[in-house]
Amino acid sequence: MKIKSMKLIAWCVYAPALALIGPGFALAQSESAQGDSTTNEDLSRVLEEVIVTAERRDRRLQTMPIAATVLDGADLQRMGVNMVDQIQFATPSAVVNNFGQGIDFNIRGIGKAEHNTQTTTGVITYRDGVAKFPGYFTAEPYYDIQSVEVLRGPQGTFGGQNATGGAVFVHSRDPEIGGEVGGYVQGQLGNYSQWGLQGAVNLPVSDTFAARLAFNTEDRDSFYDISGPYTGDDGVSFRNARISLLWEPTQDLSVSFKTDYNDLGLSAYPADPVNSTNDLFDLTANADLYARDEFIRSVLEVNYDFGGGTILRSISGWQDGNTAYRADLDGTSAGNQTFRDSVDEVIYSQELNLISPDDNRLRWIVGAYWQFDEYHFLPGEFVIGAPPGNVFTEYVLEGKNPKTTSALFGQLTYDLTERLELEVGARYSKARTSNDINVMQYGTPIYQDQAASWSNTSGKVSLNWTVNERNFLYAFVATGFRPGGLNVPVGIGIPEPFDEEEVTTYETGWKAIWMDGAVRTQLSAFHNDYDGFQVSIGYPDIPVFSFQVNTPNTTTISGFEAQVEASLGNWRIDGGLGLIDSELGTFYAVDPRIPSAAACDVETGPESVSCINLGGRDQSYAPDLTYNIGVQYELEVGADTIVPRVGFAHVSEQWATLFQNEALGDRIEARNIVNANIAWVHGQWVFSAYANNLTDERYVGAINSGLRFAGMPRQYGVRAYWSF
Repeated sequence: MKIKSMKLIAWCVYAPALALIGPGFALAQSESAQGDSTTNEDLSRVLEEVIVTAERRDRRLQTMPIAATVLDGADLQRMGVNMVDQIQFATPSAVVNNFGQGIDFNIRGIGKAEHNTQTTTGVITYRDGVAKFPGYFTAEPYYDIQSVEVLRGPQGTFGGQNATGGAVFVHSRDPEIGGEVGGYVQGQLGNYSQWGLQGAVNLPVSDTFAARLAFNTEDRDSFYDISGPYTGDDGVSFRNARISLLWEPTQDLSVSFKTDYNDLGLSAYPADPVNSTNDLFDLTANADLYARDEFIRSVLEVNYDFGGGTILRSISGWQDGNTAYRADLDGTSAGNQTFRDSVDEVIYSQELNLISPDDNRLRWIVGAYWQFDEYHFLPGEFVIGAPPGNVFTEYVLEGKNPKTTSALFGQLTYDLTERLELEVGARYSKARTSNDINVMQYGTPIYQDQAASWSNTSGKVSLNWTVNERNFLYAFVATGFRPGGLNVPVGIGIPEPFDEEEVTTYETGWKAIWMDGAVRTQLSAFHNDYDGFQVSIGYPDIPVFSFQVNTPNTTTISGFEAQVEASLGNWRIDGGLGLIDSELGTFYAVDPRIPSAAACDVETGPESVSCINLGGRDQSYAPDLTYNIGVQYELEVGADTIVPRVGFAHVSEQWATLFQNEALGDRIEARNIVNANIAWVHGQWVFSAYANNLTDERYVGAINSGLRFAGMPRQYGVRAYWSF
């Protein structure tokens, strides 16, 4: 047994005890207070109940058989989470590696480890019920947010995409019918000449109709000092707006419509070679640098109650955007390798749910899902050049990649006794992808007209026991599915598609309430059998080129997680712990970065200096240890309140590739992030000072194509918030 496996077993023994007395679970908030037996003296310490909507009906997180972290809008701001990058510092077992306008988002070591449009993501992000763009358009900020729900493990039963790693549900605030006009305005100033302004207003137009308008704008200078003959990277400029409409003509019908516009002027994502010794923000470049995402999203949700609590729900989505990117591919002013692309993407989606009443012994949900997603690589815009401008030194791609996904799903929940329930869910999915593209590869034209499809039935069986009003136990087996894709032509001929991935998860958990509702804990242990892991390696017969294949043997990933939230008088404590042990199944591969002329079969090898047996190695993007802790104190000063808060998050070392070649820069070092915030609450005003990455830790945020991308440096400033 490996040493780290022994450490994991030791942690599984000791961590439950630590979790009961130490800080853990990330802050969350919802509507109702909890604890019938709580005395009046304890009311100030009772934590507000957490309601999760990911399963298409409102459920208490403490009696939901899933490991999850839920944050409301105030939590996001206190914890320094304003976009997806920072999620990894607020929840266990998650890593987010940002390498430009795409990200590798992995939960429990499963998500996305390859950087292309053909590889779908195993962690699906939803915005107001609609699965958003799967690879690009990732920097959309969090503003006027109701809640963010991070669900860990395969989500194979309910709607949207079938996720193997987990799902993130982002809910913006809804309009409120009735009452007065209200809202907020927030201004912000910070270092790097940063300034920001956001706000929202709720307009109760009538007794049946309301609107909400929200906006966000932010500008700041670049983090980087770049020398050399380059252009670009002048700083970030965000412009975001949302209009939300809510119409409830009767008590049985509700119609919600939301449209978001996002113009993300990201300026650039500078990077340098992985083994550079200079400061991460002190670079050279001789190529044009540029990064911008512009897109619009509309979501129409209709809920109709047939009477007796049976609800028909329809969620329709439309998303349309363009992502443009230009980079210095060698990462210095000494070379002359460049990359640029401009890609249009459009997504149409439709989900239907029929939901039974909540108060029956047998409860059920059935549904259907359909999505069309098309990438359009614009003519002359996807170019890898060394040097650029010469047909014999450029790789040029243009054309379309349409993909469709459809599914039927359902889940039954049956109360075997008053406290014991059985849940059984199933989902049939079908996916299809095709390429209609032209490639000019160093003067050689290649046309790819290829299609492939996959289907799968996944499901979940869970046994849930409400021991008493303060303890909940669950155990389940669940499966997840991610479709395969097409390899883009590189080298000679049209390559074979790569196949689907499947994961089977065994999980058990214990959720508890302590000290008359002042402390909440979540403990979970899991084991994943991960089949068909999609990975880029040297092609078996032509290893100098890189193609995507599936690992032939099972990868195992096991772990333990603990979360606690405590409200002890004026003290509030939150945090989380994640431990992971992973081991690749046996397979052979050639590192595509190292030229080799020898053949290397994925299943049989033979093993040699260039044909490497990767079995037994760690899964990529699966750090052994992640944890976060936050402490705040509410100090009453007359009629005002002062709230200082400090938070710390750790993500241990991880591997960016399965080859784990430190000489080629595959090792991503640990991240230790300290955030601090102090707020002064004065009536309708909140004034605060903040510092994210307080110690200004320099850390590599991602590795891609031999380049290292920096994580965010220290940012600090002040905010003023006024509600009306």
